[in-house]
Amino acid sequence: MAEIGKGVTAGKLAINVQKKFTRAQEKVLQKLGKADETRDAAFEETVGSFNKQMVEGAKLQKDLKAYLLAVKTMHDASRRLQECLAEMYDPEWFGKEEVDSMVEDTDANWTDYYEKLTDESLLSLDTYLSQFPDIKARLAKRERKMVDFDSARHHFASIQKGKKKDEAKIAKAEEELGRAQKVFEELNVELQDELPVLWDSRVGVYVNTFQNLASNQEKFHRDMGKLSQNLNDVMTKLDEQRLDKKNGSASVKPEEASSSEGANHSVAGDSQPAKRLCPPPSRPPARMSLTPSPGPEDDESPETAPTSTTSVTSPSPISTPQ
Repeated sequence: MAEIGKGVTAGKLAINVQKKFTRAQEKVLQKLGKADETRDAAFEETVGSFNKQMVEGAKLQKDLKAYLLAVKTMHDASRRLQECLAEMYDPEWFGKEEVDSMVEDTDANWTDYYEKLTDESLLSLDTYLSQFPDIKARLAKRERKMVDFDSARHHFASIQKGKKKDEAKIAKAEEELGRAQKVFEELNVELQDELPVLWDSRVGVYVNTFQNLASNQEKFHRDMGKLSQNLNDVMTKLDEQRLDKKNGSASVKPEEASSSEGANHSVAGDSQPAKRLCPPPSRPPARMSLTPSPGPEDDESPETAPTSTTSVTSPSPISTPQ
């Protein structure tokens, strides 16, 4: 069995080599103008549209994957930033529970956005592009079968034009021509039916891809907008709380200063010695002066002089007896 298998494999290999040689020879003759070539302008236009469609689809797939990679990168950066906020947010600050909840919701929103884009846009695009390799291979096969058909046709025509007609060779060549023509035409008809349908399907694929992308983007940014607004409100209230505490402490300070100043004054007053109440210094006692009362005559003797009177004078300068 192994030898038969080897023989079959060797026979197939020889047939394939012979086909390649015949095709190469036919193409050379066609390029040199020594053999005509089967041409289909409408089909060639369809093939050109297919090649354009395949290139555009591959580019869209590449750019969409790059976009999803950027989304994943932004998700990772957003997660790290939100975790940093949650770690540094003190428990006694306003809205600690709200901040922790917003961190979790933000991460879940990014995850949902990435998964929906992958499932609804990228996977559908991958399914659409998965049929291109098969059609491309069938187009290459059609090209080979067309060359085989042209080669069989030229071979049959050359046998018929020969001087010595061999009916057996003519019949064999005719049989080969019919078989090559059948294979080529069957494949050609299939592709002629499928390629226009595939060309028209690109519209629905593009609509589905970008419509899902737009709807998911709209939902994602709407949810992120709500989370951002909530976070902004929490930060605003936290700042107001800080300012209220700051203003409250500033308003208490002047009262504390006045109370402490009053206490200082009272302490200082208590520390001074009490003033002793004493009567004002007494004035010097009034001095008595003896003044002779004027007599009728200055040269009156003392014996006849009247009795002198005593008078108290104010503490003015002391007068001397005249």
